[in-house]
Amino acid sequence: MHEGEKLSLAQIRAFLEASDAVLFQAAHRSELYEWVNRTLREQNYEQLPRAGKGLVRAYVGKMTGLSRAQVTRLIGVYLEGEPVELRKYRRHRFPSRYTRADSELLAAVDEAHGTLSGPATRRILEREYAVFGDARYQRLAGISAAHIYNLRRSPVYGKRRVSYQATKPTRVGIGERRAPQPNGRPGYLRVDTVHQGDREAGLGLYHINVVDEVTQYQIVGATPHISEAWLLPLLEAILEQFPFRIRGFHSDNGSEFINYTVAKLLKKLLVEQTKSRPRQSNDNGLVESKNGAVVRKHMGYLHIGGEHAAAVERFYEQHFNPYLNFHRPCGQPELVLSGKGKRKRVYRQYLTPWEKLRSLPDVGDYLKPGIRVAELDREAGRQSDTAAAEQMQAAKRKLFASFRRRSA
Repeated sequence: MHEGEKLSLAQIRAFLEASDAVLFQAAHRSELYEWVNRTLREQNYEQLPRAGKGLVRAYVGKMTGLSRAQVTRLIGVYLEGEPVELRKYRRHRFPSRYTRADSELLAAVDEAHGTLSGPATRRILEREYAVFGDARYQRLAGISAAHIYNLRRSPVYGKRRVSYQATKPTRVGIGERRAPQPNGRPGYLRVDTVHQGDREAGLGLYHINVVDEVTQYQIVGATPHISEAWLLPLLEAILEQFPFRIRGFHSDNGSEFINYTVAKLLKKLLVEQTKSRPRQSNDNGLVESKNGAVVRKHMGYLHIGGEHAAAVERFYEQHFNPYLNFHRPCGQPELVLSGKGKRKRVYRQYLTPWEKLRSLPDVGDYLKPGIRVAELDREAGRQSDTAAAEQMQAAKRKLFASFRRRSA
């Protein structure tokens, strides 16, 4: 085979006639392509007459065992001036739009915010670039919510990333059994209690979670006990942190809220009090969903003693509540009717609670006396979403470290 390319056309014809019943097959494709290239070059294939080209074509097919189509392809490569040689297969890959640095940046954002949903994270990335002008987020600002989950499954992202007790209802003739009707106005609050577990060594603290139904403005507080003497000052402090006037207060039928002391406080503030209806599990669904998505996500399920309530409350007021309301986007529900007339909630828009409140018509009319829109705008723009989240996470790590020191 090594000398076959030096044969004349007459010798090639005689060879083909003599070996008509014999079949050849090359052992190594790289050697085969090299032989085809030498044979075509020695025979000056491009200058041969048509009959000569046919002989050489048949000869190449006989010696290599390649099909007619394969021989035609190799000759075509030779005639184009390219060497006939084995080429490594290269799988087609779409160009990568997001870099390693983008995956690491997304991991940092998720670590700071606690891995929010794709649409909420997309809104944060968009705001980091468009509102706060951070050039590192230029590519991620246009990412889709679906592709965020793809990046979260990448190895780069993976290398970068670190008991609920229901209250018992009490039948008390306080509060009206009905769902609030805010009609697009802020100030109608949903409230619930989250217990941090008990141990033989001591009782766990309680989180008081309060969420506005329209804007999802959220204030969380902590108390070592839920008796009236402890709860009343905390409720006053929580209501004071809302920038708008309070119009409604809705809870389940737990005795910590359905009592005459709380009713007296709300009456003094001219706030209507309502409570959940029987067999209407969604009456307080908004705040119950926030119990898991916010309180449990950040504070966990492990026991935290009541002696830490004051430190947790300071963390909430100074770091956690400002982060929730100015830097954490929430899905804003929109009621639509299906073709069968069924009402369904869709989430097309993700806004921070302050953005939602700011977008309401005549927002200034809802604010408490002495509170201005410009002041809240300055607070929202004082630092970026991720910077606020990282600051909050640092304060939370310091808080949890103090738990371990004190328990030791």
